[in-house]
Amino acid sequence: MNPMTAMKHNANPDPPRPTTYPLKIQAIRSRGQQPRLYVSFPLALAAAIGLEPGETVQWELLERGELHLVRPTIPPTTTKLRVRKA
Repeated sequence: MNPMTAMKHNANPDPPRPTTYPLKIQAIRSRGQQPRLYVSFPLALAAAIGLEPGETVQWELLERGELHLVRPTIPPTTTKLRVRKA
């Protein structure tokens, strides 16, 4: 098998899939009030994007089955870049 055929044969036809974080919507019920719905934000995802408690976010409704979480203001990164020693 020549190198080009081998490269085509081993190529991954599927594009990379995004990482997913399944969660359940929680309902908080207080007497005499409508239930409130809450979404828990996974800590691993919050850490990956630098989301902090108290930060303002908003939902963007794209379709009935698709929401995007938008950060109107993205704070500067506080993580320092690690330098690998040679």
